[in-house]
Amino acid sequence: MANRLEKEDSPYLQQYKNNPVDWWPWCDEAFEKAQKENKAIFISIGYSSCHWCHVMEKEVFENVECAAILNDNFIAIKVDREERPDVDKYYQEVYRLLNNRVGGWPASIFCTPQNKPFFARTYLPADSIPGSNEGMGFKEISNIVAQKVKENDTKLFENAEEIESFLKKIEHPKEATVLKEEFYKNFMLQAEQNFDKENGGFADKPKFPHASTLSTLVTIAKLYKNENAKNMLFTTLDAMAKGGIYDLVESGFYRYSVDAMWHVPHFEKMLYDTAMLIGVYADAYLLSNNTEYLHVAKSCADFWHNFMSEDNLFYSASDADSNGAEGDYYLYTYKEVIQTLESAGYTNPAEICQTLSITPDGNFQGKNIIRFTNEKPEYFEDVKTLLEQLRAKRNYPFIDKKIQTSWSSMMIHALLKLGAIDNSYGVRAIKNLDALLETMYLEGKLYHTTLIHKTPKVEAFLEDYAFLTRALLSAYKFNGDELYLIHAQRFANKALEEFYSKGMWNFSSNKLVIKADITDNTYTSAVSVMVEVLLSLGYILEDEKYTHFAFKTMEYNSYEVGRKPIYSPHMLTQIIRYVKGERIIKSNLQNLQNASFELAKLPYPFVSHKVTDDTEFLICAEKNCFANTANVNELAALLLKSF
Repeated sequence: MANRLEKEDSPYLQQYKNNPVDWWPWCDEAFEKAQKENKAIFISIGYSSCHWCHVMEKEVFENVECAAILNDNFIAIKVDREERPDVDKYYQEVYRLLNNRVGGWPASIFCTPQNKPFFARTYLPADSIPGSNEGMGFKEISNIVAQKVKENDTKLFENAEEIESFLKKIEHPKEATVLKEEFYKNFMLQAEQNFDKENGGFADKPKFPHASTLSTLVTIAKLYKNENAKNMLFTTLDAMAKGGIYDLVESGFYRYSVDAMWHVPHFEKMLYDTAMLIGVYADAYLLSNNTEYLHVAKSCADFWHNFMSEDNLFYSASDADSNGAEGDYYLYTYKEVIQTLESAGYTNPAEICQTLSITPDGNFQGKNIIRFTNEKPEYFEDVKTLLEQLRAKRNYPFIDKKIQTSWSSMMIHALLKLGAIDNSYGVRAIKNLDALLETMYLEGKLYHTTLIHKTPKVEAFLEDYAFLTRALLSAYKFNGDELYLIHAQRFANKALEEFYSKGMWNFSSNKLVIKADITDNTYTSAVSVMVEVLLSLGYILEDEKYTHFAFKTMEYNSYEVGRKPIYSPHMLTQIIRYVKGERIIKSNLQNLQNASFELAKLPYPFVSHKVTDDTEFLICAEKNCFANTANVNELAALLLKSF
């Protein structure tokens, strides 16, 4: 018999509807019941494509004994972190406070009947691991918690009160510092200290793409002709493009690699990862003219369009697991590849397998993840077709058909970058943007998420306003339609009204008010994107109020960014932009559209476009213009002379 989650739209919550656990969704009724019955609260947070969430479901939430403990002693609440990022952010902060390190998913939070948290873990096995405090299992922990709550254990409730008081404190920066271009030097030192010279990336393992860091390296390479920035950027992009974290067969990026070489990933594909990396690879192509970067960007865009979208709306993710095993859909046995190549007439199948890292013993649980051992072989496109055919016989991983404003806007922004190189991607992005607005902006209200073809219920957070506004400004840059500029202004104004206060931004404006972070963690900080769009609006509209709010935000965060810019690379980029100054290229729409590729390749990274009646190109700053020309090929030299 299904539990209450049966009535929820979230694909993640639907995955748990047949558990023996008497799950509640996040709702007031659940918390009221906990208080009324004096029951502890257990909150489990995850997402549909999370491998370890599936493991915990199988080991714990489908375990009859574990379910009985929960049903008898707790109000158990399931939360989709993608549907309610505000809830997730709050309890991730709880985890950090209690464990002095960052958390993850699944998040397992134990609270008093008054919903005051006091214990937090991520994945928990059903049973304890002997001799290890960290290895206490779910049964042992939940029984201890249940007993202490029943006994009204004074220490437990005092701890919960203390934790809540910490959570309610808003920590303001100690001081502000002058915004300096030189912050980038500290960023470079910190990036170089973390850089893996052999494999690229900025850690040993696990290894995440750090798209915001890579994007800032593009800016520094352009602005200062910095060879170290180029080296770190290109080494990382080349290493990822060899495969492993990048799916060489169908394209798209997995979330992260568990090893230093980018070879063995966790196999979930998230919209935000692929979107951000499309933008980085497109920018890297413009910087280097390396056509392989453009190939990666285009193939990722095509993959999400062909496999992960419907009615011009983007799905949020595909699962790490299929057929109950991690990565099963994506893996190959040595035998099946050899036989397939032989049947196709290849006379050197063993040599081809060696080139693709395919061995008899395998490189992941007896099977093989494809990765080039050296450069991409010329024959790969033909072999790739055969590998696609092998996959076509398998069950595709579960697809989360949730539509999210923030993540979708990231992809639209990335596609519009590609649109400056290949117009067809920009045309496609405009269709995606119009469909997103039609779906998520209803009766004057913006929403965060909905299941495809359902009516949205969760109202927008700061990240939705930030990323959507940026996508709208990119659309205006692409086709000059002032309606997108008007929308961008409207959403920026609403975000200032709802989330801004004296340089600080909140992530949400509902009951669970949370300060928004400036660090680029899972993806780019919404605060730094708001700074980006406010600066852009100020420059394009010549309206100083937007520039003022952007400056106040940067000033508020200046001390932390100056000391640790590696954690906030996109905010650093905006500070450099503000200090160095914007350049606005003004001309008529036809000129701007005809010259889109040349404009995208300009050597200065901070350039806005503004549609005017001018028949030539004007190079302007905020309050004055420097030069004009009818020849687009003269723009680069004239622009650099303007400083």
